[in-house]
Amino acid sequence: MAKGRAQLNSGSKQETDLPKAKINKQSLKKVITLVKYLKPYRVKFFLGIFFLILTALTSLAFPRAMGNLIDAANLSKGLSNINTIAIVLLGILFFQAITTFLKVIWFVEVAERSLADLRKDTYFKLVTLPMTFFAQRRVGELNSRISADLSQIQDSITITIAELLRQIITLIGGIIALSLVSVKLTLMMLAIFPVLIGVAVVFGKYIRGIARKSQDQLAESNVIVEETLQGISNVKAFVNEAYETLRYKKSMNEVIKYALKGAKFRGAFSAFIIFCLFGSIVIVVWYGSTLVQKGDITVGELTTFILYATYVGAAMGSFADLYSQLQKTVGATERVIELLDEKNEDISLDVRQGIIDKKINGKIEFNNIQFAYPTRIEIEVLKGLSFTANIGEKVAIVGQSGAGKSTIASLLLRFYTPDSGSITFDDVNAAEYSLSDIRNQIAIVPQDVLLFGGSIRENICYGKIDASNDELITAARQANAHDFIMSFPEGYETVVGERGIKLSGGQRQRIAIARALLKNPAILILDEATSSLDSESERLVQEALQILMSGRTSIIIAHRLSTIREADQIIVIDEGIVKETGTHQELMNNESGLYRYLSQLQLQETIAE
Repeated sequence: MAKGRAQLNSGSKQETDLPKAKINKQSLKKVITLVKYLKPYRVKFFLGIFFLILTALTSLAFPRAMGNLIDAANLSKGLSNINTIAIVLLGILFFQAITTFLKVIWFVEVAERSLADLRKDTYFKLVTLPMTFFAQRRVGELNSRISADLSQIQDSITITIAELLRQIITLIGGIIALSLVSVKLTLMMLAIFPVLIGVAVVFGKYIRGIARKSQDQLAESNVIVEETLQGISNVKAFVNEAYETLRYKKSMNEVIKYALKGAKFRGAFSAFIIFCLFGSIVIVVWYGSTLVQKGDITVGELTTFILYATYVGAAMGSFADLYSQLQKTVGATERVIELLDEKNEDISLDVRQGIIDKKINGKIEFNNIQFAYPTRIEIEVLKGLSFTANIGEKVAIVGQSGAGKSTIASLLLRFYTPDSGSITFDDVNAAEYSLSDIRNQIAIVPQDVLLFGGSIRENICYGKIDASNDELITAARQANAHDFIMSFPEGYETVVGERGIKLSGGQRQRIAIARALLKNPAILILDEATSSLDSESERLVQEALQILMSGRTSIIIAHRLSTIREADQIIVIDEGIVKETGTHQELMNNESGLYRYLSQLQLQETIAE
């Protein structure tokens, strides 16, 4: 368990260590599908490429000009010639500065705009995916798609691809330029540098692996400290101070082991760099010096060669990291494409809240519904359930935990579709209504109300985005919420905090009721809306609910049976089927009925309390 938490705690630190994917024909096809996001900005993209090429080519002119400047001084070609070359050098640098600026501007604009389009499409895809999808995914994983994966793609467009292209031009151009200076020196360098750089890349990759293990182990030791301090009363109660100290000591010994192992390899790597890499430069310069002595090349040409060699060496060394970044980008792209390829619900950006094409008056009928959740297909929740709720009726659904009560609410909202049977609204199959029409005419007040982190005004208006201030206040008054809202210094502008943490349970319920009142639905679902409230809060919420239920079909999923005595119809569900139906009095008269048994059981629990 500690190890699992350690991985979670170290997740933010290693967020950049995204999974890599193999770069092959199939993966590249997926990457190419994202090119459509670059199309609207293709002119600026190609301008960026053009200035990038100019920047790379201009940089290749710099070593040659430097060599000419040194030769001009060494061979006494005159001050005017030296001044001319110096001006050319400054001109090259100025031109390179301009092309670099334009390259960055175009690439960043293209990347930001295209990635913003991709982020918007990904977000819209997420919010329109069916509930089945969310039941099989973790929120952290989905958030990673929006943040880490898309950021990786963005970095590739703005940095990696541009840098890769620049280094390729630098490598090819540099080798050509080296050959023009001295074929002999070029052959020597190409025989030494690739081997040294290859060894350095492998060395560096291995050291990073050890460092990552050390970080994981350190995170695990931090979890031990966190768990011990959080549960310090248990540690002391069970006299386990020595045990926890020993556990932490073992973890720290592992940290030391990895740290020392990493230190040895880093030391060896530093020794390798100092001796081999710099030694190879000494050899190249030595051999070049012998060629200068023989008159094969000039001092300026040797300087030019050394500068080009630096360019080529840097380009060679950068390819390993660039390839690693591209692997991460391919992996990120595959995960984003996988998300974009998911089948979403039939909802478009054109559909607005409150716009209804096909009106529902409120009659509901479940006809022989059979249903199992897609994530648990082996467990059938509803097994041929049938019932009817007429327009304006208050219909209570009761039953033991797991009987399928909340599943009915999910099916009504079309979060899921039945495996067999049919649901009708006003004698019309639910499939003939659009999802937006159904959800625009149904409101739900759940047991655990989720409020967004904004103001009370924003949370109430979530039921009707364009509600006027008078409509807002009227809904809040009817929900018994106006008085407590105005008791806050900021009134309706009070920020409720994450998930509404600054409000009590009863206050959150009344905000949810006000939100539902503002929506003015034809059908209302109350999913155990008062089960977790104290007596006073329950009284205020019940008063608000009576106003909310007035004149509309209400499906009341009840835990406390005392709250549904006035229901027009009570439906008792057991193991996915309707066991009994009737009014409270009719069901209580059935001495062997499940409803009477549950009612008596709750009465005994109340007395015991």
